[in-house]
Amino acid sequence: MSGLRDDLRLLRHGRDWRGRSRVPRSAQCWEPPDNGDDFPTAWARTAAAGALRSALQQAMLKPVIWSQTRPVVRGREYLDSVRGPAVFVANHSSHLDTPLILGALPPRITKKLAVGAAADYFFDSRTVAAATTLLFNAFPVERRARRGRSLAAELVDGGWSLLLYPEGSRTVDGWLTGFKLGAAQLCSMKGIPAVPIALRGTFAAMPRGRRWPQPGRPRVSVRIGRPLRIEADETVPEFRIRLVRAVATLWAEDDLGWYGALRAAADDSLALPTGSRSALPSTASGQPLPQDNEVAPWRRVWEATRPAADDGPRQVWTD
Repeated sequence: MSGLRDDLRLLRHGRDWRGRSRVPRSAQCWEPPDNGDDFPTAWARTAAAGALRSALQQAMLKPVIWSQTRPVVRGREYLDSVRGPAVFVANHSSHLDTPLILGALPPRITKKLAVGAAADYFFDSRTVAAATTLLFNAFPVERRARRGRSLAAELVDGGWSLLLYPEGSRTVDGWLTGFKLGAAQLCSMKGIPAVPIALRGTFAAMPRGRRWPQPGRPRVSVRIGRPLRIEADETVPEFRIRLVRAVATLWAEDDLGWYGALRAAADDSLALPTGSRSALPSTASGQPLPQDNEVAPWRRVWEATRPAADDGPRQVWTD
């Protein structure tokens, strides 16, 4: 019996019954893959880097994007009340999204704005990570749930606003997917507002696989909504639902106009631009938000790439 215990002890310590190691001497120790979330980004928030970034964004990035697309920006007036850190949340379907948002926001906000970027995409190469960090003041966001310190929370504590994409990744068909809880949780934890933003036309202008916008200066729209704060009796999941509905309402303005989108949201007839029922939150009455659950993938892509009207529905008023 004692011999069996000795053998089990050897196996537990990585050796066989003869006492020999079961791991070859030439084997290297396993190391976790470098997913980029440890790339240093504090240098990009120094005064010198900030001045260079502002110059690059205003003199190079915005003129290039505005020359290749025809942006329509609505809702800047809602930013007058944003005087401290805030979380800007937007739908995400193209690499055009971040440059368009940065160009649409006033400089007083972009000077203190950090952009969350996927750690396993933008920070897997040191060269790409450095360029992304400098140009966008980007910081790595781990898309797979993992415990650890939150750089986003530290940035908010330092007085920085954040641009986050709660979907976690670009959509494959230009439609909306489910929002993760992170942005809503951060707003709740820090007591800061969330500013919803809806982008239309960016998927058609530069979908996945393209490195440059489509020719012909396609029309794109950036619609900014009223800042939202989590209410005292509201849970984080409920606040997330409100953020999704706010982005969906802004999205619908291109089709229904400002007043029509508000009416559709108020009577729960607003159809979210998504083909997955699992991504849909419920309305305040507990019913699923309406949508066409039978839309085929090719039809969703076709709809997302349909050319938008030059000006969209006429705006009756904006406040």
